[in-house]
Amino acid sequence: MLQTSVYQQITLARSENRKMIGILLDPDKLRPEEVESCLHAIDSKLVDLLLVGGSTVENGDTQALVGRIKELSSLPVVLFPGDFSQITGHADALLFLNLISGRNSEYLINQQVKAVPLLQETDLEVIPTAYILVDGGVDTSVARVSKTEPISPQDEKTILNTALAGAYMGNKLVYLEAGSGAKTPVPGTLIAELRSQIDIPIIAGGGIRSHEQMAEAFESGADMVVIGTAFEQNPKILRQILKDEHIH
Repeated sequence: MLQTSVYQQITLARSENRKMIGILLDPDKLRPEEVESCLHAIDSKLVDLLLVGGSTVENGDTQALVGRIKELSSLPVVLFPGDFSQITGHADALLFLNLISGRNSEYLINQQVKAVPLLQETDLEVIPTAYILVDGGVDTSVARVSKTEPISPQDEKTILNTALAGAYMGNKLVYLEAGSGAKTPVPGTLIAELRSQIDIPIIAGGGIRSHEQMAEAFESGADMVVIGTAFEQNPKILRQILKDEHIH
């Protein structure tokens, strides 16, 4: 296990105004035999952690993928699960997601309750995370699977109140998610407004395909940016996204 907890790493980076990069790997799309070549495209000096999870993953695939990553990489592995079956003790930490942008009790409390017996058998660091879907202009798998509607980015007040409610409920992170393959990432103006009202770390993910989009999220106040689909479609794009900016 890590000497310093993942959450401590995030809060330390925030206190030092050091921005973090996470790469999201989907067990439904990345086979264990492909992991080695995938990790070669990830510069561990620029990337802080690997998130593993997906909306629809066959039972056992997450466990196999995480096991292979841990054999080959020293980067922290954080579970970003679509449901409780994706929990594996081979990872370092778990984003314990509360899908508070929706009203489906399955993802507000039922999945969390189902996760408890599995978590009790592991040493996973559990990080309570307010998970908010922001409409990124596409029909996303997370919205379909969770049977919830993303909030329009124009409805800024609802998003802000939802995030603040998540903080008041004790969540340690806010994850603003535009969704896999989003046409547009979470707007910088929204991140900036939330940053002015909240002290806990903010993660922004979905639709980030360029250096400019990443820089806007960081300059607006995001503490971590997560890159998934763009890297998945073209691993070489990662260096292009991270170019010209010493983010650490």
